[in-house]
Amino acid sequence: MWVKFKIFWVKFLRAFTLKVLYPFLMLIGAFLKSKKESFQDFIININNNLVMKLGIKTSKLLIMLPHCIQIDKCDIRITNDINNCKRCGRCNVKDLIAVAENCNLKLYVATGGSLARKLVKDIRPDAIVAVACQRDLSSGIADSHPLPVIGVQNERPFGPCYNTKVSVEKVQEAIKTFLQ
Repeated sequence: MWVKFKIFWVKFLRAFTLKVLYPFLMLIGAFLKSKKESFQDFIININNNLVMKLGIKTSKLLIMLPHCIQIDKCDIRITNDINNCKRCGRCNVKDLIAVAENCNLKLYVATGGSLARKLVKDIRPDAIVAVACQRDLSSGIADSHPLPVIGVQNERPFGPCYNTKVSVEKVQEAIKTFLQ
């Protein structure tokens, strides 16, 4: 009885966060632009904590990456098929493919929110580990609700949408949350 109540409560908090609090904070962020990214960070962190509390275990997990994770000097396009990657090691893609292969998981690169939503619709995973910037993660997590998503923020040493990086360890930790 207590476990069912706890799960219900966590699901309710997550729904409230993504469907009420997130739009409200984005409205405030429209007027306080300097705070918008911190609001998005806040939503992502609350969501991740709540998803972890649900204790969902599945092997039908989708790992989704942004296209900006691929280095701009690369001649190979991996957006249609990540297995086109030559695994040269100049970007994180090589390591992320290895992680996905070791865990026997599906790994995709999305060029934008519309393609990400289409991938989710087509693949129909039980859960998602998504890598992106605060803006894309927070909106993607909200759009995917009630599907459990753990968001891992990418690092943007050269600015937004250009040669971004991600901590492979953080992605592995997120994957472990879901694996049985």
